[in-house]
Amino acid sequence: MQVDSSIEKSVPLALANLADPELVASGCPRRARWQIDLLLLALEALDLGGSEAMLGVIQELELQPLIPNRVALWRLRCTNPFRRFSQRRTLTLEEAKALVAIACVLARRQMVSIRELLIIYEQLQTQSLNPEDSVQLAEYLDRFRRHFRSRMNLRRSGLVVYTANEKLNDLALKLLGQLLFCTGTAGMQRLWTSLFDGEVV
Repeated sequence: MQVDSSIEKSVPLALANLADPELVASGCPRRARWQIDLLLLALEALDLGGSEAMLGVIQELELQPLIPNRVALWRLRCTNPFRRFSQRRTLTLEEAKALVAIACVLARRQMVSIRELLIIYEQLQTQSLNPEDSVQLAEYLDRFRRHFRSRMNLRRSGLVVYTANEKLNDLALKLLGQLLFCTGTAGMQRLWTSLFDGEVV
């Protein structure tokens, strides 16, 4: 099958190393859409200016053909089926690649903070203390819980468990590990592949 050259040229260079997964014809699976949006949510909880930072990365990576503005970014994230205002449209593979690129760039920029929070968490565990016994960790967890509850549809059966703070804290901490995963060697490619093979750590 011949590839339309006009489409091929429109793919931003930053996404060139992200191969289309096998057995996925076009749209991004719902599990991957959920996972990508969660990573972006965690990044917003880490950085109060996270939303603006995402728009900055879009310009830096020249992703405007896929995400021209703030509203377009919001609509892509709302393809997560668990959002309050979930969009019925699918998320194309190219759009998903763009969101993954944004997440990985921001994760690298927040790497020091992510590592610090994970170290604090490990230290608290060894002392049998709660994550919220650390001011830094408590602030991140609180922001994540507020973001999650304001944006996700907690009436969905799959999200009922997250009415409990403890479960949301566990999710927020797990996402820190996933963000650190994004910062490693070939982190973007590894994250992209893992979204389709279930190997996100």
